[in-house]
Amino acid sequence: MKIADLYIRVSTDEQADKGYSQRDQEERLRKYCEMNSIQIRKMVTEDHSAKTFNRPAWKKLLSELRSRRGHCDLILFTKWDRFSRNAGDSYQMISTLRNLGVEPQAIEQPLDLTIPENKMMLAFYLAAPEVENDRRALNVFNGMRRAKKEGRVMGRPPVGYINRITETGKKYIAIKEDQALIMSWVFEEIAKGQIHTEQIWKVAKKKGLKCNRSGFWVALRNPIYIGKVLINEYKDEEAHLVEGQHEPLITESLFYEVQDVLDGRKKIKRTTITVDPAIPLRGYLLCPKCCKVLTGSASKGRHKYYYYYHCTNGCTFREKAPVVNEGIVEEIRKYVRPLPFLQLYKQMITSVYNSKMKYKRSDTELLKEKLQLENQRLTRARNLLIAGDLDADDYKKIKIETADNINRLEAQLTTQNDSMINVDPLLNRALSNISQLDKLYEEASTEGKRKIIGSMFPEKFTFENNEVRTTKINEALRLMLLFYKELYAKKKGQNQQKTDLSSYVNAEGFEPSTACLEGRCSIQLSYASISFKTK
Repeated sequence: MKIADLYIRVSTDEQADKGYSQRDQEERLRKYCEMNSIQIRKMVTEDHSAKTFNRPAWKKLLSELRSRRGHCDLILFTKWDRFSRNAGDSYQMISTLRNLGVEPQAIEQPLDLTIPENKMMLAFYLAAPEVENDRRALNVFNGMRRAKKEGRVMGRPPVGYINRITETGKKYIAIKEDQALIMSWVFEEIAKGQIHTEQIWKVAKKKGLKCNRSGFWVALRNPIYIGKVLINEYKDEEAHLVEGQHEPLITESLFYEVQDVLDGRKKIKRTTITVDPAIPLRGYLLCPKCCKVLTGSASKGRHKYYYYYHCTNGCTFREKAPVVNEGIVEEIRKYVRPLPFLQLYKQMITSVYNSKMKYKRSDTELLKEKLQLENQRLTRARNLLIAGDLDADDYKKIKIETADNINRLEAQLTTQNDSMINVDPLLNRALSNISQLDKLYEEASTEGKRKIIGSMFPEKFTFENNEVRTTKINEALRLMLLFYKELYAKKKGQNQQKTDLSSYVNAEGFEPSTACLEGRCSIQLSYASISFKTK
C-alpha cells in the first residue's frame, strides 16, 4: 500500500473569488485515497501564494522528506495550480522530489510522468495558471497606472495624509493635521539649510512624527506634497508628473528648494551644535583673553553639577554659566522698547514694502522670458529630431533637463504671483515679540534661546567684568533703536543738532563787546530780547 501526504493550498483571493476551500480539497483528496487504497500519513495546509516555493508549510514538508526518506511515496493535491503557478520552479521541484523517492500528483489532472508525451500536458497545466497570474498582474498594473494618470494616489498615503472614502465609495487622501504640520515644518527647516537633515528628523520624531528614517528620506522626494503624482517610466512613455486630486501641503518653490539642498545644489551653512540647557550660549561667546570661541561644561560638586563657560588649549579663562546667562538677559532688556513707538517703525516698513513690491513685476517678466526660452529650446530640439539631425537619446536627455527647468520656473512664477501678501499680521507679531523680548528669552527652550541670540547678534560677543560686549547687532533692530532715540529726544524737548557757537553770552544782545567776562578777553555773541514798536 502506498503512503501519501496530502497538500492543500489556498490563497485568500482565490478562496473569495473562486470558492476554493481547504475543507473541499481535503474531502476530495481523502475520497481519492479511499478509492485507491492509499494510506494517508499526514495532511499539510498552506495559505500562501504559489508564485514561488518559498512557503512556510511546504519548506517544512520538504525538510522532513529529506531527513526521513522512504516514509512517503506520494504528495497528492487536487490540481497542478495547487502545487505551483511557476513552470520553471515546478520542473525543478518535481526533479527534487523524484530524487527523494516521492512522486507529486494532481488527482483531478492525473499524469503518468514516465510517459514522455505527458510532459507536454504537464507544461500546459503549469503554464496556464502562470499565464493567468501574469494577466491578472498586468491588469492590476494598468488599472493603477490609469488611476495615477487621473491624479489619484494609490496604495499607502505618505506621512501627513490619510486615506478617506466618500459617500459614494470613492477613495481619496486627505491632510492629517497633526502630521501635516510637522512635515510642513520639516520642509521649511531643510530649505533654510541651517540644521542637518538627520537632526531635523530627530526633532520631528520628538514632535510626534510617525515615520522611520528611510520613510522620512523617501517622503522628502515625494511630489505628492505639492499636489502632483509621479507617473514612472514605462516602455516608450517617459516619467512625468500629473496634477493630483488631493490638496497640496507645501508650495512648489519650497519643494524644489528642498531638492536643491538634498542634491547639494544649494550652498548652505549647517549648525550641528547640541547644547545643554544650562549653557545655552555655548558657541556664541568669545574668550576676552585669546578671542577663541568658548565652550561649556559641568563640574561635579558634592551635591550637584556646576556649569561654566571656559576656554581651551591652555587658556585659563572661565566664567560661571549662571552669571553669564543672567548677563545676557540684562543685555536683551536694553533692546526692549514700548510697543507704541514700534508701531511707527511698522508704518515705515509697510511703506517701504509697498514700494518694493512695484519692482516684482520686472522679476516676473524675467521669469516669463526664461520660461519662453526653455520652451523654444525644446521646440528646436524637436525639430532637429524630426529632421534627423539629433539622436533620439540626445533628444530624450534635452527633454528631461528642459522639463525640470520648466517646472522650477513655473513654481517660481507662481510664488512671484502670490508674493504680494498682507504683512501686517507678521509685523504685529514681530513688534509684539520685540516689546517683550526679555520675557520670551527667559521662557523659551534652549533651541529658542539660541535662535533669539543668533537673530539679535550676527557676530559672537564677549562677557567680561559682568558685562556683555557686542560688536554688532541685527541691522533691523539697530534701526528700530535709532528711530526710538530720535523720537524719545523730541519727546523730551532736546535739541539733537550740534553747534559750534560758544556758550558764553552777555546780556547786551548781538553787538560785539570788548568787555572781559570773568577774566576772559574775547569777542562774544550775546542774545537779548528785542521788542519792536510800531509808529
